[in-house]
Amino acid sequence: MRRRAVGITTAAVAVVVAAVALPLFQPWRLLTDRVVDEALPGTAPISTTSSSTTPPTVSAHPAKPTPVVKPQPKVLLTGKLITHEHRTSGTVAVLALPDGGRVLRIENLDTSDGPDLKVWLSDAEVTPGRDGWHVFDDGAYRSLGSLKGNHGNQNYPIPADVRLDTFRSVAIWCDRFNVSFGAADLKSA
Repeated sequence: MRRRAVGITTAAVAVVVAAVALPLFQPWRLLTDRVVDEALPGTAPISTTSSSTTPPTVSAHPAKPTPVVKPQPKVLLTGKLITHEHRTSGTVAVLALPDGGRVLRIENLDTSDGPDLKVWLSDAEVTPGRDGWHVFDDGAYRSLGSLKGNHGNQNYPIPADVRLDTFRSVAIWCDRFNVSFGAADLKSA
């Protein structure tokens, strides 16, 4: 009878622990990926397909098309992501857009999926290894939003009131556990 009571109590505790731990830690995210491939801001995607079934017409006097040169984004700051809590690689760039806006561009991102991941600008120095895992919320930081995907290329608008000279790094930050998955120092381009 006593063994049965111990078994039931153990099972009940295991169920309660699982009910709390699974939503908190979300261990299945270690096996999932979200791929995002956004175009570089200010550039138009090139399409080589057409939905028209009508053959093109040829003019007797073809006019030379005038090339349209669109202004390109200007690279202000760049950096390379390093690994912290989870293996992370890719590059970051702060771009000034032709319309006057600014965007943080992350390219070739490769990191783990995780709960509550954010993209932060921070005044913290990027430190390799465990010493760099928890420093990004110690001083000034600004969240640019949730990480859109753990693989690929993505853009994060930088609000007009953000002074870039205040920030020196970018962090992929797990807000739930207050730890950096990876980070990059921002250097002048």
